[in-house]
Amino acid sequence: MTSLTRLVETDAHEGPVYVDDGALYFTTRRPDVAIRRLALATGEVTTVRAAANVANGMALDAEGRLIVCEQDPAAITRFDPASGTVETLVDSYDGKPLNSPNDVVVTRDGAVWFTDPSYGHMQGFRPPPELPDAVYRYAGGQLTMVADGFDKPNGLAFSPDEAVLYVGDNGAPRKIFAFDVGDDRRLANRRVVAHSTPEHPDGLKVDRLGRIFASAADGVRIYEPTGEQVGEIPLPGAVNFTFGGRGGDALFITADDAIWVAALDTRS
Repeated sequence: MTSLTRLVETDAHEGPVYVDDGALYFTTRRPDVAIRRLALATGEVTTVRAAANVANGMALDAEGRLIVCEQDPAAITRFDPASGTVETLVDSYDGKPLNSPNDVVVTRDGAVWFTDPSYGHMQGFRPPPELPDAVYRYAGGQLTMVADGFDKPNGLAFSPDEAVLYVGDNGAPRKIFAFDVGDDRRLANRRVVAHSTPEHPDGLKVDRLGRIFASAADGVRIYEPTGEQVGEIPLPGAVNFTFGGRGGDALFITADDAIWVAALDTRS
């Protein structure tokens, strides 16, 4: 039985990122989205960026900076919590503005992979999309559309060897797709791994054993790479999550009104 503990009651919607100094960064709900920091030892919550352009998903780069999906204006930015500086990495593709970047992963080679659904237009704060709902890779100053044909691409995560990319489509029907990642970083062999529940999958992560963690209407579901469900963390309202803790055996979960932690029998 997984141990589940509520750490703090707070506005915690998306983008959880664990850092080794014992803190968790996250983004709040619309309309006034901020980036905040939870000190895990004390439970203190502080705001590190008050006006974050409807920020959503976040990831950590090799230098400890946050790579942020900003939805309005739509962009992928790099935010240094220590200095407060913000740098735009990319905000358009083929001369057209991004839709509303949702989730992001930084791979070991430093490349930034992200999903760009048109939620912003659907939710009334972005103009009609000029680009398809797609997945992108940004590296060496170049942005490449690596996959499209989704309804609402949302969470994304890589297998431990980064040879497989998983993408959760939170549109209709709701599915988790897998792609093989070639040596040239191109994607191939698109396939459905699992089907999810209404309003999900949103958060998506993979542990060191290759198991897929995906948010669902009833909590966080755990799948083998084959798609077989092998576990569940019951927490209705779970939005997104990240691995953390000294041994990588804790799952920190944002649920809009609180942050929870689940003790796991695995490591990220």
